[in-house]
Amino acid sequence: MPAIAAVVFDIGGVVQDSPLHVIARYERELGLEANAINRVVVAAGEQGAWARLERGELTIQSFCAPFEADCRAQGIEVDARHLMAKISEASVPRPRMLEAIRRIRADGRRVAALTNNWVTAAPGPGSLDNDTARSRLDPHFDVFVESAVVGLRKPDPRIYALVCEKLGVPPARVAFLDDIGRNLKPARELGMATIKVDDPDQALRELGALLELDLVS
Repeated sequence: MPAIAAVVFDIGGVVQDSPLHVIARYERELGLEANAINRVVVAAGEQGAWARLERGELTIQSFCAPFEADCRAQGIEVDARHLMAKISEASVPRPRMLEAIRRIRADGRRVAALTNNWVTAAPGPGSLDNDTARSRLDPHFDVFVESAVVGLRKPDPRIYALVCEKLGVPPARVAFLDDIGRNLKPARELGMATIKVDDPDQALRELGALLELDLVS
């Protein structure tokens, strides 16, 4: 058996284009300082609107007003509905990532998605929008863990343990790819091999070396 028996992929910024790029463009359009919106999210903490959205405690509809209030508390004005629409429009899968996932599964390893996401309608069974990342990408994965479904969000250590449990693979035999450094730290502390995705092709080369598998040519 290979040392790494399963690979876990973040969605936005890894399998799909990054929402961080959308947010950066939106900040430039408004004349805001770079990372102003991220600072709002961090300042609001786990009880802020963004964290509550990703845990499934708010829908997009109920998120917008409190998130705009969080922004005003930090001295900035945003149109949350407009921002989230732009993020949704940019959620396009990267073909080279999907091909890499296909090769990994064909090689006999299990593959999971681990994403911080949100619901777009009233909470409850089947409340995820039909056009969510899961509905489009689910066939590519053995396991799909969504923050808004399980009520946990990265970087909560419990969500990494959960995805390993669902894979049936111990953390020491799992590799995890994410584009946000703070989301990698708990996975690494759990024993998972981690790869930060800045350039997708470079990340796939690193993963391929770890798996002894060609993922780029």
